[in-house]
Amino acid sequence: MNTRPLVIAVSLVLAACGSTETARNAAPADAPAPRQEAAAQEFAAPEVATAQDSAAAAPAPARAKQAEAQMLYRPAIMPAPQPYPVIEERERYAAIDESAVKVVAEAPVSTFAIDVDTGAYANVRRLLNQGRLPPADAVRVEELVNYFPYDYPAVANGRPFAVHTEIAPAPWGTDKHLLRIGIKAQEIQRQALPPANLVFLVDVSGSMHSRDKLPLLQASLKLLARQLRAQDTVALVTYAGQSGVVLPPTRDRAALLAAIDQLQAGGSTAGESGIRLAYATARQAYVAGGINRVLLATDGDFNVGVADVDTLKQLVARERASGVSLTTLGFGTGNYHEALMEQLADVGNGSYHYIDTLNEGHKVLVEEMTSTLATVARDVKIQIEFNPAEVAEYRLIGYENRALRREDFDNDKVDAGDVGAGHTVTALYELTLAGGAGRVAPLRYARPAAAGNSKGELAHLRLRYQPPAGGASRLLEIPLQKRQVRPSFAAASDDFRFASAVAGFGQLLRGGRYVDDLDYAAVRRIAAGARGADPFGYRAQFEQLVTLADTLTPATAAPRDE
Repeated sequence: MNTRPLVIAVSLVLAACGSTETARNAAPADAPAPRQEAAAQEFAAPEVATAQDSAAAAPAPARAKQAEAQMLYRPAIMPAPQPYPVIEERERYAAIDESAVKVVAEAPVSTFAIDVDTGAYANVRRLLNQGRLPPADAVRVEELVNYFPYDYPAVANGRPFAVHTEIAPAPWGTDKHLLRIGIKAQEIQRQALPPANLVFLVDVSGSMHSRDKLPLLQASLKLLARQLRAQDTVALVTYAGQSGVVLPPTRDRAALLAAIDQLQAGGSTAGESGIRLAYATARQAYVAGGINRVLLATDGDFNVGVADVDTLKQLVARERASGVSLTTLGFGTGNYHEALMEQLADVGNGSYHYIDTLNEGHKVLVEEMTSTLATVARDVKIQIEFNPAEVAEYRLIGYENRALRREDFDNDKVDAGDVGAGHTVTALYELTLAGGAGRVAPLRYARPAAAGNSKGELAHLRLRYQPPAGGASRLLEIPLQKRQVRPSFAAASDDFRFASAVAGFGQLLRGGRYVDDLDYAAVRRIAAGARGADPFGYRAQFEQLVTLADTLTPATAAPRDE
């Protein structure tokens, strides 16, 4: 092989490396750029300094070729190892005080507002897929359960929703049963929805400059924009250092898609002013008898103006009196303010969702569009009175931040959860029937449990709701009979067993205080055996998340021999 060209090239490199100072003082206009000279200085070796004189004497074209050769043949330098960057974790979650076991003889009545949020499940999925177990306060068990659709029978008797109950032994504990309360709201086809007046309120601050934030947000909103009808009006409001109306209320879908595409992230986050402007914009195009809703899309990291959660909740609570609802769509990681997103939706008569993938955006904004936008019943409350002669203890699983006082049930001024068209809502109680092994030791001086008025009744279920247009609330009452109890967990429906598996999974992620001997392997077996019809693959995906959580959970150390 002829090595002469390579020898010449190396010689040129060495000569150039030793002549940088001379070249800097006498280089003509076509000499190498200072950045290249600095690079040559950085990688010059001490032993080539003797080549300076010959390089300085070379003509200008020769020096240019020397620099070019230097850039082409410079040896690769491996950078020094750098530590992995430390990611500042600023995600915020509201504290959850897990529901305690109640003794029926002491507290026979349980009251709470329903919840149709699903954001906690998607957020837990995101964390598990990142290889992290979620913080306990990120796990709201009811939102995990309600993420999945259930095959509850259709609505009957002209009401906006039907109520279904099922009771069977629990897959954990001794002498434990589960009571499932299921709500199925009436379906409304998209074309049959009333006209919609929507305001997309989009956070375009600097914190949204991430692929899982603004770009995913844009793609998700465009999915919804393509579903809108000719009679629907949409406006686009943004906020960063200050808020502004990017697109006034319009029915021009092409203009909306173009405006979404042009959004860019930068600046601080004046979320409060954006919320005020979005509500004002929605009021300008208000549709009487229609859907009037603000969709807030953000990571929740407000840092200009009011950022206190309670103050923002008061703002939204005042604004909802105008008839405009608020739905929140959460995006992003690292600085995600989940507590704000969930609580604003609760007081805004809307629902909270977390969008971690475009598939989730499609689920929330396309597949469940009517549920997300159209309300069929407002301020839905559940109250159940247990019969102390038949039930010794109970525990509501989840819904900790939706608990109500007993007297709130009959007070129409107390806000509760709204149900969207086609929504399914599930609530689970753990029960210890009379004579079973309870979790709470009996009191020394307690009176024996009195027999209930209705023989054979386990409990009496009441639901109260208001029509979408408001007005006096309406009451449903359903007695729960002891004969409804199924003989075994295996005899329960697929939906019952699957919801039980999801509830067990959520409780395990929170520490497993009440699930006794249940583990992730058992949850996975139950879920696989109760998958049933799974047209979108949500239940199969759940099984994969259970496997991830099992893998990420540290093994319990075996006891050491003394």
